[in-house]
Amino acid sequence: MKKMLAASVASAFLAGTALASGHSEIRIGIIVGLTGPIESLTPQMAAGAELAMKEVSDSGLLLDGSTVTPVRGDSTCIDSGAATSVAEQQITSDGVKAIVGGDCSGVTGAILENVALPNGIVMVSPSATSPGLSHLNNEDNGLFFRTAPSDARQGVVMTEVLMELGINEVAVTYTNNDYGKGLADSFQTAFEAAGGTVTINAAHEDGKGDYSAEVGALASAGGQRLVVAGYVDQGGSGIIRAALDSGAFDTFHLPDGMIGEALTDNFGSEIDGSTGQHPGTDSPGAAKYFELAGDAFDATSPFSAESYDAAALIMLAMQAAGSAESADFKDKIMDVANAPGEEILPGELAKALQILADGGDVDYVGASAVELIGPGESAGNYRQVEVKGGSIETVKYR
Repeated sequence: MKKMLAASVASAFLAGTALASGHSEIRIGIIVGLTGPIESLTPQMAAGAELAMKEVSDSGLLLDGSTVTPVRGDSTCIDSGAATSVAEQQITSDGVKAIVGGDCSGVTGAILENVALPNGIVMVSPSATSPGLSHLNNEDNGLFFRTAPSDARQGVVMTEVLMELGINEVAVTYTNNDYGKGLADSFQTAFEAAGGTVTINAAHEDGKGDYSAEVGALASAGGQRLVVAGYVDQGGSGIIRAALDSGAFDTFHLPDGMIGEALTDNFGSEIDGSTGQHPGTDSPGAAKYFELAGDAFDATSPFSAESYDAAALIMLAMQAAGSAESADFKDKIMDVANAPGEEILPGELAKALQILADGGDVDYVGASAVELIGPGESAGNYRQVEVKGGSIETVKYR
């Protein structure tokens, strides 16, 4: 261990950092859409990541007493140019050592390819779910990870939910970007393989004031339920409003980008009977996370737990490597995320840091039952929900 710390000190000195001095500052970026089509979800995501950073800073155990400072940035979710500019600012001016983010799939891919990869910076996304990012993982020099499962998995889960409800014919609309198309295509493949029929699979654009034409085409195609693979703060809600007002559909199936407090704020009991799912688990770690967050923010909000876990993995990997430099700790993320080692839940980051400092191993389970597979992505667990009495209620976990 002394040799590893000595090497860490030397590396830090050469890189111009001061980790050996104790009480130094490590900056970690948080890049999520603080404005844009999921802006009702992102405050809880950022709060989750910051909760983990505070827990580690308060412990005084990270790299000889270093503190962690979060640096928030707005990805907008949809503007790749804005997102990459924020990432460049964080890396070149703010000096972040890693990034929790991005959030939406298109901007995440843009940040990875244009900024993180050229600068050798680790990214752990809590919510970018496009199956296309799995291919980028193979070309990312081991810098990109995600704590939310790929939509290749969500498409299968959606199929299972609908088939169990006896729904075998649906219309599908998706937001016209990497997330929406990737999820819609994954779902159609899984649904048809299970014997279902997709009557139409059509894109919609965000930011429109009138979705009557889109809903007209969906209604003409028909289906027992309308699947809306969109954003709750944008076109997805516009589609639902137009469908309700026209009587085209009165129940919907809603994936992760549509699940949030804004959904029931917008529609209440009008969409009772509608169903959906988003990443989530009923593991002991989830309960610990809810307790840890308390009333500070809504820890049940989609991708909040995954954000806590993304930040925790970064910091535990730093401790395992004895360095805050991405080049040094990137290869430790898979190690701390998986067995062997002592299982670590939310609120136990100090214990994990001490185990790693003593040369031991940890298996970070975290708030979302973390298990990283393949090229560094989550194996995946889902919370199935239904709207009842104007509220989103948990049906089961998958």
